[in-house]
Amino acid sequence: MPNGVARPLGSSLTRERWTQLIAGVICMIMIANLQYGWTLFVQPIQQRHGWSVASIQLAFSIFVALETWLTPLEGWIVDRLGPQTGPKLMVAFGGLMIAAGWIVNSKADTLTMLYLGAVLSGIGGGAVYATGVGQAVKWFPDRRGLAVGLTAAGFGAGAALTVVPIRSVIASSGYETAFFWFGLVQGAVVFLLAWLLRAPHAEEIKTMTMLAPPKVVQSSKSYKPTEMLKTPVFWLLYVMFVLVSASGLMATAQIALIAKDFNVANTAILFGATALSVALIVDNVCNGAARPLFGWISDHIGREYTMAIAFGLGAVSYWLLGSMGTAPWAFVVFAALIFLTWGEIFSLFPSTCTDSFGPKFATVNLSLLYTAKGASAFLVPVANMIKASTGGWHAVFIVTALMNLIVVGLALFVLKPLRSRVATSEATKLAHAV
Repeated sequence: MPNGVARPLGSSLTRERWTQLIAGVICMIMIANLQYGWTLFVQPIQQRHGWSVASIQLAFSIFVALETWLTPLEGWIVDRLGPQTGPKLMVAFGGLMIAAGWIVNSKADTLTMLYLGAVLSGIGGGAVYATGVGQAVKWFPDRRGLAVGLTAAGFGAGAALTVVPIRSVIASSGYETAFFWFGLVQGAVVFLLAWLLRAPHAEEIKTMTMLAPPKVVQSSKSYKPTEMLKTPVFWLLYVMFVLVSASGLMATAQIALIAKDFNVANTAILFGATALSVALIVDNVCNGAARPLFGWISDHIGREYTMAIAFGLGAVSYWLLGSMGTAPWAFVVFAALIFLTWGEIFSLFPSTCTDSFGPKFATVNLSLLYTAKGASAFLVPVANMIKASTGGWHAVFIVTALMNLIVVGLALFVLKPLRSRVATSEATKLAHAV
């Protein structure tokens, strides 16, 4: 890790990296509707065509699968094309694909056509997501957690800006019109912003690291993807990501059903709004806020200690919701705590990955780790199996709390000493080379 006191970066370099971050965040906001706005379209599509909800939701599953599992290929292309060209071309391609996906959705009169729209959207969304997160970790070696947290927050909370407009357009002009115009505008904004993007060159990274030294341990070597996949640090991070992501999805994907089973879903608690409605709004805010908040904390006290704090609080939150969440306001508060202590996985793990494996191949390396989100989705049905066998949600929350506590232990007693040994080994090899 570089030593010395941080000095101000040059004004041009400071301006450039913040320009890159802001452009990336806006692009992430533009793709947020692909995932978080989808729920607004399901019922109108079902009413128009008479297709089953399960058949319609298969389109969403296709989107999530492609948005997740294709990111390593998209990230590899970005890094392969180089810092000047890779981000531009990949995000421009993503903009075209997300526009095409929603325009196809607007014209879809068969399920096959709807699934084609999901394929296009998934490819485009993954292209933008992989590039945006890669940009953040490369441009901000000194504030990596905060930068990737802000970028991920754009995706996690961006849809909040357009929920009301989309619902309004659907109500007044039909879901087809909403798909067409929002798809066109979102894709156009991403396409235009793409041409501003570039990754930092090696000398710029070196300058930023020297003038603004990070407070956390960072690798002196940039690992190729094939090298990274051979390290125990990567697979430990992968297992930890799967455990935390799965525990969060087990709860967050079922939040409406949990509210119903707790008999609080339709209880009015605030200006006529029900507990479930209030919870969904607060949960989205907490989900977005968690990413830059814990990312910023990790920049100052270290990734592993922040993981221990966040996931330790997460374990407590699961237990509280399962044990005392049957009162309306308790349900709102404890559900919000779960979202607040879960959303930060999308800032802590990418920043830890780049700290461990360097910035040169960060886009593809982060994308390989990001597939853990897709892997964790396969564990979500376990929650329903546990509920069916026990007759309630309490056991589900005990399991999810234990999963978080396991990750706390792994972060403090396995990951931290392992990364320290690797850093010491790298420093020794570098000293001998010099």
